Amino acid sequence: MRILGIDPGLRRTGFGVIDVLGSRLQYVTSGTIIVPADQPLAQRLKVILDNIREVVQSTEPTVSALEKVFVNTNPASTLLLGQARGAAMCALADSDLDVYEYTALQVKKSVVGNGHAAKEQVQKMVQHLLALSGLPAADSADALACAICHAHFIPLTQRLKDTGQLKSSHSSRVRGGRLVG
Repeated sequence: MRILGIDPGLRRTGFGVIDVLGSRLQYVTSGTIIVPADQPLAQRLKVILDNIREVVQSTEPTVSALEKVFVNTNPASTLLLGQARGAAMCALADSDLDVYEYTALQVKKSVVGNGHAAKEQVQKMVQHLLALSGLPAADSADALACAICHAHFIPLTQRLKDTGQLKSSHSSRVRGGRLVG
């Protein structure tokens, strides 16, 4: 299975692609889409849309994982981040990829073991888990961490589906460290 992870942002959108080979994770590629700040909003969203479509076309993932938006103290920033996330989600859906969503807390807990880990800790664990020769950039590391998080959830959701305890992995959520349907 090949997973494309996306860390959406209106200025910088990170992407990371990994292969899942049994219990092994293998790095494929990662990068950051730099969105020009001097363009109108519609053009900035198009940059995200077009670039994610290009990443999907060149890497051929089988599934995608997208970080959910968190609500911060500035509603305008939250709304803009949501629009960037929407552009990313449209690119993934337009490419016929299943989209799984994870909160930053879930991603950090899955990769580092601490839902409140610092960005540097996430970068170091991504480097370790994927046996990278260098530290990945922050946006790329977040996207790769999102893909790793999905790779960790796959076996659990599959076991629950096989036992009839979970009807669809699309409707599942994690609450308090537990998978709920």
